[in-house]
Amino acid sequence: MQENKSFTSDLDRKNDVTIIGGGVIGLCCAYYLQKAGYNVTIIDKGNITTGTSFGNAGYVSPSHFTPLASPGIVAMGLRWMLSSTSPFYIKLRLDADLIRWCFTFWRNANKQRAQQNASHLNNLLRLSRELTTDMKNQLGNHFRMEEKGCLMLYKTLATEKHEIELAVEAKQFGIETKILTAQEVQELEPDVEVSVKGGILYPIDAHLHPGEFMNTLRDHLQMNHVRMQLHTTVLDFEKNGNRISAVITDKGKLSCGELLMANGSWLPETATKLGIKILLQPGKGYSMTFQNVKNNLHYPAILIDDRVAMTPMGKDLRIGGTMEISGLKSPVLRKRAESIFNAALHYYPDLSITIPLVDDIWYGYRPLTPDGLPYIGRHSRYENLLMAGGHAMLGLSLAAGTGKVVEEIISNNKTSVPIHAFIPERFG
Repeated sequence: MQENKSFTSDLDRKNDVTIIGGGVIGLCCAYYLQKAGYNVTIIDKGNITTGTSFGNAGYVSPSHFTPLASPGIVAMGLRWMLSSTSPFYIKLRLDADLIRWCFTFWRNANKQRAQQNASHLNNLLRLSRELTTDMKNQLGNHFRMEEKGCLMLYKTLATEKHEIELAVEAKQFGIETKILTAQEVQELEPDVEVSVKGGILYPIDAHLHPGEFMNTLRDHLQMNHVRMQLHTTVLDFEKNGNRISAVITDKGKLSCGELLMANGSWLPETATKLGIKILLQPGKGYSMTFQNVKNNLHYPAILIDDRVAMTPMGKDLRIGGTMEISGLKSPVLRKRAESIFNAALHYYPDLSITIPLVDDIWYGYRPLTPDGLPYIGRHSRYENLLMAGGHAMLGLSLAAGTGKVVEEIISNNKTSVPIHAFIPERFG
């Protein structure tokens, strides 16, 4: 992969867009901006071959319209938060940003706010689902996208009741659901034993190999002259009145027209360099990928009681989960990975897999906002500054829609979905 070595350009800066962050959000934004005729430069601290966009479950899921901040999540979190093996864990520490984030999360985790936010999330998820299929058709399905749905599996009566309530809510959004008995679930998985009370199939959902999706996007963008400044750290910004005129990096200064911050869990750190405070916490998640599984799953599934995701990727199987709010420099907790692995065998008892060594356990950071909605839009502090971040566990599901909306904002066009709920300054 060749990096762009030049920081100068004679091109009209009005048509230039600089994107900080080469994850799936940044690349999808670049994809739509390049299609619209903009000159795009991506700055990334790595080389776009690793990160959260590569190790996630690979879901494109309109069924996930319920925001993270929802009724009951606080009580559930309090039960789980001190256990190092639970699906949700907070490492308690005296941190002003964490305390403010937790307080704001608590204020948003109510029925009225969650219902409002679910509607906005649904709009963006449905747009993104459609656009992801378009991208598959235009770029070629080099990332093994399958549009067969996703199962929500449960083992308890209480979870069944909750999931059926969500299925009713989904139908109100026009999302098809199929409530399945244990036997009907088993019939969908003829090669493995499934131990569940039942499940719900969301046919609208899709899944793909996220690493291959990233590689396909990256290669397409490079072939279409999107410049990539890799292994580059943003140090500061040059300002000219109410505009950001340049990004100062460890490789030199890069002039910019429009500036988009799309660097995930590092968004607050970068925004601070501009005197901007963004409420966002990194939520660490783990995954394990097993190759050439003898009897693999046919359908991706969420194991609801344990908050674990199962994704078949051809002959391979990826298992992931947990939400660990412990900062960006916390160590890998093997106990958490073990709980994910054990949950998989609890639902699929005859899977022929063995827990990997700790060095083979992947982890990444999901950027969490206090209300479960991403930040998408302009920031009033600078007239040419935009943000696209905080997509939590829905980065891949929301990426195409976010990219399209960002292009529409920069082009001063009407956005495909209303975006007032996503404004970056909604928490002051």
